[in-house]
Amino acid sequence: MGLSSAYYLNQSGWDVTVLDKEDFLNNCSYGNAGYVCPSHFIPMATPGILKQGLKWMFNSKSPFYVQPRLNGALIDWGLKFMRSATHEKVEAAAIPLRDIAVISQHEYEQWTKIPSFNFSYEHKGLLEIFQTEKVADHARHTVEKGKELGLDVDLLSYDELKVLEPNTKINGIGAIFFRCDAHLYPNKLMKGLIALLKERGVQLITNEEVINFEKEQGSIKKVITRKNSYSTDTVVIATGSWSRQVAALLQTKIPLVPGRGYSITLEDSPYKINHPAILVEGRTAMTPMDGNKIRFGGTMEITSTETPPRMNRVQGILDAVKRFFPEFDIDMPAADKIWYGYRPCSADGLPYIGRVKKWKNVVVATGHSMLGLSLGAGTGKIVSEIVNEKPASMDMTPFAVERFG
Repeated sequence: MGLSSAYYLNQSGWDVTVLDKEDFLNNCSYGNAGYVCPSHFIPMATPGILKQGLKWMFNSKSPFYVQPRLNGALIDWGLKFMRSATHEKVEAAAIPLRDIAVISQHEYEQWTKIPSFNFSYEHKGLLEIFQTEKVADHARHTVEKGKELGLDVDLLSYDELKVLEPNTKINGIGAIFFRCDAHLYPNKLMKGLIALLKERGVQLITNEEVINFEKEQGSIKKVITRKNSYSTDTVVIATGSWSRQVAALLQTKIPLVPGRGYSITLEDSPYKINHPAILVEGRTAMTPMDGNKIRFGGTMEITSTETPPRMNRVQGILDAVKRFFPEFDIDMPAADKIWYGYRPCSADGLPYIGRVKKWKNVVVATGHSMLGLSLGAGTGKIVSEIVNEKPASMDMTPFAVERFG
């Protein structure tokens, strides 16, 4: 969110400085599945996830887990999450999630035209493979809704699935095929975007954690870090899973918690798949990337950023892959080959994008949950529109930063 916003603000004439509490090389923009996916119009806060989450609570390999702890921010988030997990709110989220995803996909396609900016972007679609009749029934409803939203999507039989994926055995009875989706290689995207911003004069300052702001008459005049202070005309808070704490420095409340995910990447995979795929019952994503790479990822672990990683969850990902793709024999990798990172999860599955009420010159862009990379370019474009006080590319009401009051 931060780098995409910097790109569009720089394009529109702003002198942009980006502060990172680390080194721009360690965040959830790197280890994700690389999806650019209008298909993901169903938010994380759904009625089914609450019931399933209780079943998974004591399973160390489960794909969804909330670490119980006495924490005010977590309790507040949890109560709001439960109130948001209704069929009515899920239905209302579909159009805004579709719209921002379509905008974002269009912007990524524009980025592919920038000389020397290659991030292995491919528009091949996405498969959602399922194994049970119960999920097949839900898939039919998803396809109907997708078509209603104008997306290019169909339900595939097992035989039709095998035509698309002939290189390996698949334990499944069918799939949803979202032709509207694309994917890219996140590591290349981030490396290329950083290089492009530097080339265009954006200052990228590492190891500068924001600890306060200098305020005057309803505006932020300076951003204060542990080392320096920076004068500013406008502040964009795009601090991912740490956004709640940063916003609190401005007396602004954002219900948000970190959701840890894990992934492993086979650099020279002996296994071949043609399309990115979600293994529905296994809650696992897999993506062919950048030639012979395949990335496997998943889990949503609502926990503190201070909690040590639970590597058993990676075994859960590999077990799910084996259940769907029995010929994929992947050993549990060494700890240094496992990536994990924290997704900023809003309380209703919709991002927080827009101005805050208390300050004239503060814009927030965070809370994208599992859609951060997918919605990254589109969010950056919209942030620039907000800062420049131009009409936004879509109705931003559903993403209001202080919609929970």
